[in-house]
Amino acid sequence: VQLQASGGGLVQAGGSLRLSCAASGIIFSINDMGWYRQAPGKQRELVATITSGLSTNYADSVKGRFTISRDNAKKTVYLQMNSLKPEDTAVYYCKAESPRRAWPYWGQGTLVTVSS
Repeated sequence: VQLQASGGGLVQAGGSLRLSCAASGIIFSINDMGWYRQAPGKQRELVATITSGLSTNYADSVKGRFTISRDNAKKTVYLQMNSLKPEDTAVYYCKAESPRRAWPYWGQGTLVTVSS
């Protein structure tokens, strides 16, 4: 099983990035997918989730700026991040959860740095 996150980088405040997480080794279409982030010295927190049925949920801090989506044919989940703020700086991780599995899978993380 592998969740390969990509798309992170350095961007100025107000800019945009799109993160991707490509999955292999799982039945992607039945997994609920999520993006989480961890800033230095802070706990990992939920950013956005999308269920197998395409229901979405967002942290209040990113509502209206971030959009999560998925492409089951490509086994990939995306996070479009607009109007980025310095406080969005963190390592972003993708997560896969399945009703057929008691434990989640995590990707390796991709670093997003937003400069002011």
